[in-house]
Amino acid sequence: MSPETRRGREDNESMVQLAGLTKRFGRNTALDGVSLTIGPGEVFGYLGPNGAGKTTTIRLLMGMLRPTSGTASVLGFDAWRQSREVHRLVGYVPGEPALYDRLTGNQHVAYCSHLRHRDDRRRAAGVADRLELDLDRPARTLSRGNRQKLAVVLAVMSQPRLLVLDEPTSGIDPLVQQTFHSILREHTAGGGSALFSSHVLGEVERVADRIGVVRAGQLVAVERLQDLAARSLHRVRARFAVEVSAAEFGGVPGVRDLLVDGHTLSCNAPQSALDALLKLVSAREVEDFECSEAPLEETFLSYYGMDGQPGQTPPAAAGTVARTAAGHAH
Repeated sequence: MSPETRRGREDNESMVQLAGLTKRFGRNTALDGVSLTIGPGEVFGYLGPNGAGKTTTIRLLMGMLRPTSGTASVLGFDAWRQSREVHRLVGYVPGEPALYDRLTGNQHVAYCSHLRHRDDRRRAAGVADRLELDLDRPARTLSRGNRQKLAVVLAVMSQPRLLVLDEPTSGIDPLVQQTFHSILREHTAGGGSALFSSHVLGEVERVADRIGVVRAGQLVAVERLQDLAARSLHRVRARFAVEVSAAEFGGVPGVRDLLVDGHTLSCNAPQSALDALLKLVSAREVEDFECSEAPLEETFLSYYGMDGQPGQTPPAAAGTVARTAAGHAH
């Protein structure tokens, strides 16, 4: 191992550092000034609708594209100028794995081990067994899900410090997804990190420590999962003995989707609004009352949306984005 590679391996300050990262294709801006830091032991969920800029970010990070402006560094190496070092140190699962159709899984493993000058066959066999993947079959005979499994095996078998995963569980059945999540948690428990892109929050929230939302090429929010959960929406429904009006409850900050129909009120409210809302409700004769926490995904969609349309970023998220841009996201 060269001294330069060793210095990269020993860089514990950040695994990934993006600063003003921008990529334009002609007049089209695919990525616009993204700044982000990922630290050791962290799974960062990178979320956004298709076409938002997730794959462009990852290709820039892997040195497959040259930035128009800004920088991307991985384990202390410049992603574009030192891409060879990055490729040696990172486990990468692309959105569409490029495999050699005639080679078996075992032959892929042997080839990648040769490129890294180390024997990872035992580790690969163990991961493949957990993912229920037959490494004796040629790649051309594998289903889409099994091709994804092979890509995961090739990415994790060398136990890299950083995994870069672009929609890694696409086509993999839910039970095997759980196994993959276990492998990912084991990776971070050992001090490794991962960038995990997806358009499905429900999957990312099972393993991510933080999430970033990219939309139309811009990073619109960075959140810790625990912070987002603290702002989780609650579904509130109340039935009163007398008719009520929406104006009686519309002044509570944060209440949304308010609907009043005669004797019945329904709305969504963040935890911070519950006390004020309940005081207004209890001031009237209540015949029935329900309050349940909405799924985290519903909270997330309510704040940010995932349909590619511009949306209002809440003040807490806006502050997070500002801190991220200043290089203090982690």
